[in-house]
This record gives sequence, C-alpha cells and structure tokens, in this order.
Amino acid sequence: MAFWQEKSLQDMTPSEWESLCDGCGKCCLHKLEDEDTGEVYFTNVACRMLDLESVRCKKYENRQRYVANCMVLTPDLGDRFRWMPATCAYRLLSEGKDLPDWHPLKSGDPAGAEKAGYSVHGRAVDERDAGDYEDHIVDWPQDT
Repeated sequence: MAFWQEKSLQDMTPSEWESLCDGCGKCCLHKLEDEDTGEVYFTNVACRMLDLESVRCKKYENRQRYVANCMVLTPDLGDRFRWMPATCAYRLLSEGKDLPDWHPLKSGDPAGAEKAGYSVHGRAVDERDAGDYEDHIVDWPQDT
C-alpha cells in the first residue's frame, strides 16, 4: 500500500508531504471570495513568483518573504483546503479520497498533471499583466 493510503497527512514525513504536490501550479492562481456567500472563485491570474513556463515557484523556499499572503500548506489547515483546486492531492487526501491516476506518485510521470490537462501551463497570465482579476474568473481549475 502506498504511503498516502496508509498515513494521515499529519503523519507524513516532510519529503512525503512535498511529494504530494503534482506540480500543476493551480495553488498559485489568485482566488476571489464572495463576501456574502463565501464562495471561492478561481482566476487564471498567477502569482508573480510562478514561472509560467516551468510552472514552478521562482522563490519556493522563501516565497513568503516575497509574497506575504502566500499560504504555506500544512496538515493542520483543515477547512482552508477548500481554497485548493478539487484535483489537489492535499485537498483530496484531507477529504478521504485517493489521488487521480495521472498524479506523478501513481503514474510515475513528473509531467502527469500537464499531460492530463490539469496544469496551468499555457493557461495562466502573470498578475502584473492581468488587470481586473474579476475579468479572469475561470472554472477549469476545479476540474476533477
């Protein structure tokens, strides 16, 4: 049985935790919350630290120094995982679900998310070029 099926998020080692990331880049997209309903809307606007070609954070280890509101994922986030896309391994496992077949840990392919169409590669715009974020609301980050 695979470690993500045997262990809780809290019991994972740091390397196991990091390996859950599929590299899709969706967590680096800006989200908007309706103040009245609490509904979360995804945009295709990427944080300025996301390299749109490699779909990796340019300053991953020190990202909060550059982007103060960057949410560092930890097992104790609880309901904050709702801000993550439906395909996010952290969210899926916190909801008691399994990883999708295209996930690199299951497929063995580091580019599994991109090949399966779940990456932001080619679909995101830099926040410095976006203008009004409300003009960039999309539904594809929630694909399951």
